[in-house]
Amino acid sequence: MAPPPLPLFSPSPKQPPPPPWLHGPKTPATVSPSQPVEAPPSSKPPQRQRETSTSTNPLSAGVPGGRTRRAVLGIIRRVRSLELSDPPSPKPIHSTRSAVPLFHLPIEECRGEEAGGDGNGRPAPWSAARDEGLKAALRRQKKARQPTPAERLLDPAELDRLRRAARGTGDGWLRAKKAGVTDEVVEDVCRVWSGGQELAAVRVVEPLRRCMDRAREILEIKSGGLVVWTKGDVHFVYRGSSYLENIKHRQKSIADIQRVPLEKCTAPGPQWKHESNAEPSTNHNDDAHGVFRGIDPSLAVHAYEEPVEGTLYEREVNRLLDSLGPRFVDWWWNTPLPVDADLLPEVVPGFKTPFRQCPPGVRPTLADEELTYLRKLARPLPTHFALGRNTRLQGLAAAVLKLWEKSLIAKIAVKVGIQNTNNEQMAWNLKHLTGGTIILRNKDFVILYRGKDFLPGGVKQSVIEQEARVYAQQVKEEEARLMVMDSLKMFAGLPSEESSVGSFREYQDFQLNHVQETTENNMALIELEAEKHRLEKELKDQERRLFILTKKIERSNEALAKLHNSWNPSEQSADKELLTEEERMIFRKIGLKMDEHVLLGRRGIFDGVIEEIHQHWKHKEIVKVITKQNQAYQITYTSMLLEVETGGMLIATQKLTNSHAIILYRGKNYHRPTKSSPSNLLTKREALRRSVEVQRRGSMKYYVWERHKSIEDLQWRLANVITKIRKLTV
Repeated sequence: MAPPPLPLFSPSPKQPPPPPWLHGPKTPATVSPSQPVEAPPSSKPPQRQRETSTSTNPLSAGVPGGRTRRAVLGIIRRVRSLELSDPPSPKPIHSTRSAVPLFHLPIEECRGEEAGGDGNGRPAPWSAARDEGLKAALRRQKKARQPTPAERLLDPAELDRLRRAARGTGDGWLRAKKAGVTDEVVEDVCRVWSGGQELAAVRVVEPLRRCMDRAREILEIKSGGLVVWTKGDVHFVYRGSSYLENIKHRQKSIADIQRVPLEKCTAPGPQWKHESNAEPSTNHNDDAHGVFRGIDPSLAVHAYEEPVEGTLYEREVNRLLDSLGPRFVDWWWNTPLPVDADLLPEVVPGFKTPFRQCPPGVRPTLADEELTYLRKLARPLPTHFALGRNTRLQGLAAAVLKLWEKSLIAKIAVKVGIQNTNNEQMAWNLKHLTGGTIILRNKDFVILYRGKDFLPGGVKQSVIEQEARVYAQQVKEEEARLMVMDSLKMFAGLPSEESSVGSFREYQDFQLNHVQETTENNMALIELEAEKHRLEKELKDQERRLFILTKKIERSNEALAKLHNSWNPSEQSADKELLTEEERMIFRKIGLKMDEHVLLGRRGIFDGVIEEIHQHWKHKEIVKVITKQNQAYQITYTSMLLEVETGGMLIATQKLTNSHAIILYRGKNYHRPTKSSPSNLLTKREALRRSVEVQRRGSMKYYVWERHKSIEDLQWRLANVITKIRKLTV
């Protein structure tokens, strides 16, 4: 029997040697006793030898990048991962080489020498940058996961039992639709709990499924239970061990409250909050068992409050949204929660569209760059409102005006799962109520910009006061001017004729004599004049477009005339063969059964089609031509033209499922032409140009007809407006 193979190296009986990847090429001082010492280098130039698997490789051998900084950092990460995965040994290993652990890379010891230090522990000045690079190369630590309320309140054993029970639950889950966790879903959850089950499974769909943590919070807030486990898009809600006792206590408390006289129930503050604080908890499990606390789901929406935490910006946003109205708890994204616009008043007494005045020298409209900037600015902003109705938005408009005093943009989300929501109608109503500018509108959001002419409350009051001061100053200047004129008349003997040029009196006289009073007739006349101006402008624009289309049709006709000049159709031969009806019937059946055919495309009939037909007739007497044309006159013209150009005989024209078949017979006296491609027809390129021009001209003729119809309609409407203006001015 052969002896076992010897190992590649013989380890020391006292201590195993370190792994080969912890050091570079061995020097004579670090060579193992069982390995031969390398010979000293000779004076001859070294010869390149092929490395073998038994030769000692450097630390960076086989690593992508060689000895670059990136490769070294990769080696450090791998070695440290080995060090972390290796359990610490109870006894330190002593060796004559060093006292370094097995999987520890002595970076700190070699750093001073490699980086240029003095070797006494004092690092070089440039070692700080290298330390930062090493820290960046190491794996980042993940943030600690925040425990859920169920993990904080329940015992681990109880939580494990509930999760095992949730895993064994079948497909009997409730469904929260697009509208979110509504009152119907909460009632179904309570019905499942009342039936004797501890857990109720609720399946969440879009859009609430996008943030399952938010869905869990909403379920816990509205139902009063605890979500103990989540599997995919299904939450398992735990009712608590004392759920039935809480229900009985709640019903008894409600009955006691109903027996209290009405004047005793007028104390400030909600009366239902005392139920949850009626009995103090004895241990941490009592908080979990009394989670339900008899809270009414309809009241929980208004009782929810954001905790006072987060950055200064988040606290300021929450404070601003709290001042606008009640929050929308069923929000399917992260906090801050938007304001529920459906809970705002539908009609606000005395509401008017705010007064607007653009600063001098500022264009009120938005340029393309400004619109792009505002849309980019609105993307990271939190959503301010959540809207689910199309009309009666005066309360929302008042809240938007209040928001615009602090923010340039109002971001309104359209609620999902509510029937008959129309974002176009929402945007139109809000624009006319607030006077803002719509910078974005889609099925999810409506974003309003307050406009360059928006005046906050304080600024508007300042403008009104300034106009009043200017008017008072003008009156004083006019009175002073009149006093000076009177004094000059008395002492200098000036004529009594007075001139009001450039004075405040001239302005007042102009307003009195030429500016008409704002009556109903004058407002109607102004609207009619504006409509007349708009119709005249639109009529002029339509006439200009009609003129352009006419010129384009003329150019297209010229291009078609040039193409038709190079097309010379053949004349039909007077000497035609005669076929009997039986022969025609047989040729027709043969042609319809044929699989080979010639397909006519958009180019129509050109020299290539005739050449292909003759190629078919070289082997068969019948050829079937397929055309996609639909009009009867087009099919007739095509079949007659093929008969003339090919010299054959037209057998039949048959309607197929999606096309028409033209069957041609070559004739008994057929002779193959000497020139297969005729010179009197268009080429393939010219036929394509002709097809494009014909299609283009047909489209332009249709647009010309539409322009004529629009011009006639505008002329009729303009005549009606002029008639109304004449009636008002008489």
